[in-house]
Amino acid sequence: MTAADGGSKSVRGRVWLRDFLSRWTGTRSFVISAAVIFFLLAVTGLLHPVAAFAAFMVLAGISATRLMVVGETTPIRLGGGTGEKGGGIPGAGGSALALLQKLPDPLIVLDPSGRVAFANEAAEVQVGKAAAGRHVATVLRSAPLIAAIESVSLDGVVRSIEYAVPVPVQRNYSAYVAPVGGGEDDGAGRLVLVLLRDVTEARRVEAMRADFVAFASHELKTPLASLSGFIDTLRGHAKDDPEAREKFLAIMADQAGRMRRLIEDLLSLSRIELREHVRPSDAVDISGVVNDVSDGLRPMAEQHGVEIGIAAPAGLPKVLGDREELAQVVQNLADNALRYGRSGKRIDISLDRAEKGGRPYVRLTVRDYGPGIPKEHLPRLTERFYRVDAATSRARGGTGLGLAIVKHIVNRHQGVLQIESELEKGSSFSVLLPLAPEPRPQ
Repeated sequence: MTAADGGSKSVRGRVWLRDFLSRWTGTRSFVISAAVIFFLLAVTGLLHPVAAFAAFMVLAGISATRLMVVGETTPIRLGGGTGEKGGGIPGAGGSALALLQKLPDPLIVLDPSGRVAFANEAAEVQVGKAAAGRHVATVLRSAPLIAAIESVSLDGVVRSIEYAVPVPVQRNYSAYVAPVGGGEDDGAGRLVLVLLRDVTEARRVEAMRADFVAFASHELKTPLASLSGFIDTLRGHAKDDPEAREKFLAIMADQAGRMRRLIEDLLSLSRIELREHVRPSDAVDISGVVNDVSDGLRPMAEQHGVEIGIAAPAGLPKVLGDREELAQVVQNLADNALRYGRSGKRIDISLDRAEKGGRPYVRLTVRDYGPGIPKEHLPRLTERFYRVDAATSRARGGTGLGLAIVKHIVNRHQGVLQIESELEKGSSFSVLLPLAPEPRPQ
């Protein structure tokens, strides 16, 4: 047997002994050990049976009280605190723990067995408030992060990784995992520090920058080419032709308006995506939002001979949301109905109560009676710049971003978007919005 093999067995032996002893520091194990010791003392006559029984009952009472207060998962440690958040860190004083608690980024310290010894206040979102004493694999459900922690605990090499949490809304984290204490060849006493940083916003900015370059350059190419062509024409043979000049200037104004709407929608979509992981907290009267938006659309509806009908029951509860963004949802859905379904001469906007998965919602539905949408297009309607009929969409001033904006707003509000359509009978767009919590009584 080589010296390395002998050293490895020695390390494994110390780790086994440490784990064995740590299991015998629990409350129940402590009570059983005390009972055996006092029984032997009473049998051998070294301690009077009544005194032994009384002493055992005192220790059992103290242990039972501790069990009810802090639970079995927190070991009894002599010479150290047993607080829920950090008593398991050797040598950590109260001032040091107070400083760690106030760090803005999540910080977690794991003991040599992989259990949470300390988690600061910022880490409660990731691991919960009762994480102390639980194994890291039960509180941080990320395979890449767990693998990095296990590797650091074995070899003591610092690692930095990035990982994503896909639900309920994808968030991206950067994790710094480092060993604390213990020798290079001895993992028995090694703590592991895990420092997390939320990089969701930075990754979203990078993705939006790439999307803007890819999509905007394509969509802006056509109107810019048109403007350049008309400018060259007006500078050339049409310079002294008033009729041609008026015609070309009208077309140029339309193309400039198209570019302006496209840029506004891109900026709006970017702002919404940046805040998609932040939940809104206001109570919004959705009936008032619908009435305000419909009042603004009535001149355009009258111009095309379209009637807008609104149906909402009395006493409809408020929804949890951002009023400006919810107005944008109603605006985009109703505007799409006017652009593409106005041949039906009527648009219905309705509000009612709904339930999904046992949870109450308010349902907003915008229905038109136009030509409808073929079913094969429905799954892709919320993609950026996706159009059923590109020529018709551009002719009617559409940017291809309206439903993408609606989808991201609904996601931020933890709502549901449903689309139904039948050819020659029209289309229906419904949004389920969660109710705002009832105000607490004073």
